[in-house]
Amino acid sequence: MSKLRVGIICGGKSSEHEISCVSANGILSAIDRNKFEPVLIGITKSGKWLLLPADTSFIIQNGALPVVPESGVEISVTSQGLFSGGKNLAIDVAFPILHGPYGEDGTIQGLFEMIGQRYVGSGVLACAVSMDKSYAKPIFASAGLNVAAGTVVTSSKFELPSSLKYPLFVKPARSGSSRGTTKVKAATELTAAVEHALTFDTKVIIEQAIIGKEIECAVLQADGKLSTSPVGEIVISDKYEFYDFQAKYLDNSMQLVSPADLPAGIEEKIQKAALLAFSAVGCEGLARIDFFYSSDNQIVINEINTMPGFTPTSVYPKLIEKTGISYQQLITKLIETAQKRSINVTR
Repeated sequence: MSKLRVGIICGGKSSEHEISCVSANGILSAIDRNKFEPVLIGITKSGKWLLLPADTSFIIQNGALPVVPESGVEISVTSQGLFSGGKNLAIDVAFPILHGPYGEDGTIQGLFEMIGQRYVGSGVLACAVSMDKSYAKPIFASAGLNVAAGTVVTSSKFELPSSLKYPLFVKPARSGSSRGTTKVKAATELTAAVEHALTFDTKVIIEQAIIGKEIECAVLQADGKLSTSPVGEIVISDKYEFYDFQAKYLDNSMQLVSPADLPAGIEEKIQKAALLAFSAVGCEGLARIDFFYSSDNQIVINEINTMPGFTPTSVYPKLIEKTGISYQQLITKLIETAQKRSINVTR
């Protein structure tokens, strides 16, 4: 039986380029090569598609994050598939381990739909809506989930609603990995935080900070069913104000506590909320849904990640591992699910 050729696509034009590379490195190192033949495809920061050597190593060395080199063997994307050197790469399933804009926002998913390429993860609409928090939050609220109060601004000149009280979080509407996010404790800090977020996106969310536990739940669609992981609590060092980029990727002090220390019955409610959020935006394959369990005992959804961090030590694989599915088995299930899925965009 021939092996499925899996195009592992990483890098991209977003501010999460480097984390995408680290995630791809984890998949490359663990993918079951008895079943799959990986083809490593890098997208440079300028947007070029390159065919990379299969032994490429994307690891964090001495705090330096890896990037896709700007030169190499280029790939052309055509209606007949992906080509390099005049040859069709014959990719059976694409695994776009891309985070942020141009990868997790429906853009590359739309490209795949146009050329009939099967791929891992959610479709165009689910990715676009999930990436843009200003659209995701109203959908979550309409589904009956609690969301933090907030407002959307597009410039540093705005009027803050009187209902919002400090502390606040200021974040780009369409960014991830906490890039451009600031915790604001006083009015004197707000304008600078908005201006910083505007360097990442033209649309910025200012929302009420939720005091409580940061809780995450993984959802997996495989073997014809949806399942959730046990929930986990993110515990970070006291030196961090919140779970920012440094705490997520460059400091090993974060602890994932699972099962989380929650009152009886709360974990089940969060798992049900995760499935509701997954379905509300129309996700497929996988997602990590982030919540707060507030100090006044409320479950508040923060966001949904349609292509969460995917290194062996990332939260999503670690939570799925709690269900008895190893990192390698998870990769296999996602690829096999994508391979069986219809390429009809109206599926």
